[in-house]
Parts: sequence; C-alpha cells; structure tokens
Amino acid sequence: MPSYAIDGVTPVVHPSSHVHPTAVLIGDVIVGPGCYIGPCASLRADFGRIVLQAGVNVQDSCVIHGFPDSETIVETNGHIGHGAVLHGCVVRHDALVGMNAVVMDEAEVGAYSIVAACAFVRAGLKLPEKSLIAGLPAKVLRTLSEDEIRWKLQGTQTYQDLTLRCQASLVEVQPLAEEEAHRPRLQVQGPKTLVASKRDKS
Repeated sequence: MPSYAIDGVTPVVHPSSHVHPTAVLIGDVIVGPGCYIGPCASLRADFGRIVLQAGVNVQDSCVIHGFPDSETIVETNGHIGHGAVLHGCVVRHDALVGMNAVVMDEAEVGAYSIVAACAFVRAGLKLPEKSLIAGLPAKVLRTLSEDEIRWKLQGTQTYQDLTLRCQASLVEVQPLAEEEAHRPRLQVQGPKTLVASKRDKS
C-alpha cells in the first residue's frame, strides 16, 4: 500500500485491517482493527488527523481529508460507500454514508443513521441518531425502522468478512484470456439490496 509520512508523522494501520494496494494513506492516519479500505481510496491527513475506529469500511475512490488541526472520525462499524467524501466531520458508530455523498466540516452524522447516495451534508450540521438523511442540501426525512438498521449492520458485517477474505486469498494475477468452462461463482453470504428485502416482505 502507498503510505507516506509527512513532518515525521507516519500512518498507523492495525495488522487485522486490510488496505488495498492502490489506496493511499498520508500522515496522521490511524486505522483501527478489522477495517477495510478499498481500491483508490485517499486518506490524506497532511493537515488534520483521520481516525477510523474498529470495523470501519471505506470503499473504492473515497476521499477523506480536513482543515488544519481538524479531526475526521469514523466511529466503530462506520460504513462509507463508494466515492463518498468526508471532510473534517464525524460519522458516529454504526452510521452509513452512501455512495458519492459529501459530509462537510464539523458536521456530525448520528449513530445508526443512513446518509443517502449523493446527499450533501453542509458544514456544521448535527444530524440525529437512527435517521434517513437525503438531499441537496441534506435533511432528515424520517426515522429508520429497526429492519433498516439491521440491514445496514448486515452490510457492514459483509465488509468485515471481506477484510478476512482479502487477507486470506486476495492476490495479484494476470487475467485469463477467456472464460474457463464451469467457471465458479463467488459464494458470499450477505444481505440483499434494501429494495429486494422490502419486495420480499410485501
């Protein structure tokens, strides 16, 4: 993994975490146990500190940064979707920030909340627990159901399992020239999409 010290401050990655080789960590980054950091993620702590607590996933192409002397914190079981941007904010435990969402400086996403894909959480906004948050600018739409909170946790646990799978079997290879006969399928246990889950109950 490309990892860079700056001004004598070196990133810290717990050995039980997985950081993809194309992700970049710079400076005052602290990655706790059991985390997953996906391809092309950029955690650039050359101004302020970045802290990922236990079991966090930061998916492909996410950007995490902050102003000087700031702290960007993702608490335990935080779930940061593909392409999201976090800047000097706090994502409380068990919360999810959706794909391509942006959470700005000094904003706070409450525990167990879900920030919808492409939402823009403005600077300084304090969002409550167990809420569905969406829009430009983002606002609270409603309280999440217990089923939705369980669904989010299942998704996070799937990424925690992915950390273990990557440690056990992820290797760089040359691609095959053609599909082999009887190509195996990945046997991955995890939640269905929220749309499919609701459809199955109707």
